[in-house]
This record gives sequence, C-alpha cells and structure tokens, in this order.
Amino acid sequence: MLVLTRRPKQSLVIGHDIVITVLEIKGDSVRIGIEAPRDVDVHRNEVYEELQAANRLAASPTNEAVLAFTKRVTDQTEPTEGS
Repeated sequence: MLVLTRRPKQSLVIGHDIVITVLEIKGDSVRIGIEAPRDVDVHRNEVYEELQAANRLAASPTNEAVLAFTKRVTDQTEPTEGS
C-alpha cells in the first residue's frame, strides 16, 4: 500500500487519467474529489462490497433451479418407450 500525505487542494494521479484531489479536511473527515473517465467505476468500498455480494447472489442458482434443470436434462436423455 502506498501511503501519502496531502494537504487540501493537493492531488495525486493514478495512471494517466485519474486525479484524486483533497478538497477539505474537517476534524477526522476528509473530502476528496475524483476525476476519472466515464468508463471507470468509482464506488465507496462499502457500496462496492454490496454490489459484489449482490452479483454473486444473482449469479448463483437456487437449489430448486438446479434440481429443475437436472430433472429436465435427465428427462431428455432417458430413452423413451419404443426407441
């Protein structure tokens, strides 16, 4: 982890196109501004973690869905009478 000390109005650059600027420091809070291309997602960590959890949940089939799929595949692969 890179640790930097910045004062208000000072910035740091990530890559060639992301600029993070310290806007204000009040007590134990720091306001920052982030300039990044529109195709770069920028989220607070807690929001990012919630999005990742929601994506994992959405991508995971329920047990009922797995059983229904297994039954459908099994029914299609079993020989029918007269075959």
